Order: sequence, then C-alpha cells, then structure tokens
Amino acid sequence: MTTGSAGWIILFVAIVLANLPWLSPRILFIFPSGGDTKHWLVRLLEWLAMFFLTGFLALGLERKMTGAVYEQGWEFYVVGLCLFAVFAIPGLIWHVDLGRRFARRRADLRRQNSPN
Repeated sequence: MTTGSAGWIILFVAIVLANLPWLSPRILFIFPSGGDTKHWLVRLLEWLAMFFLTGFLALGLERKMTGAVYEQGWEFYVVGLCLFAVFAIPGLIWHVDLGRRFARRRADLRRQNSPN
C-alpha cells in the first residue's frame, strides 16, 4: 500500500464514520434505543467516538507505513476535528431535515393509498 492510497482510505473511512451516528437509530449501532430516536447527546458521543476511532486507525496506518508515529501539535488535532465535523454534515442534514421530510411523504402516500 502506498502513502497516497492510505490517505484516500483514511478519508473514505472518516467520511463514512462521521455520518454513521446520524443515520443509525441504534446506540453504538448494536443496541436498540429506548424509543424511536436517540437523544442528541448520545449521537454526539457516538460521533466523538468515531472521531477517535478514525484517529487510531490513522495512527496504525502511519506506524505501518513509516515505522513510527510523528508528533503533531494541538493545531493538527483541532483541524482534524473540524474536518470530521464537515464530513458529518450530510448525515446531520439527512437526520434533521431530509429523513423527516421523506417519512412524512411516505406516511401521506400510505394514507392516500389505504382503502377507506
């Protein structure tokens, strides 16, 4: 694996993991939540856990590719967190706006098609 392909893999994994908490109704993608939806704080904590998981994966790939992990300043981690937040925007928009809009549209179609 080349350094360039490892970078693309990390970007792809980061985009997927940043969106998972907003798309899944289950807690940690395994346990059912108490109601129909998860609390926003649970989603935020899952998102932070996905950020750290992505970071650990990146550290592992860096160690495998170069044989060492290079020190980074705090700025690197702040920029990484901001980038992870940008990656999460599609899932957040789906959760907040589009998912509910499509659910309402499906419910309206079911009402129209149900025999009365």
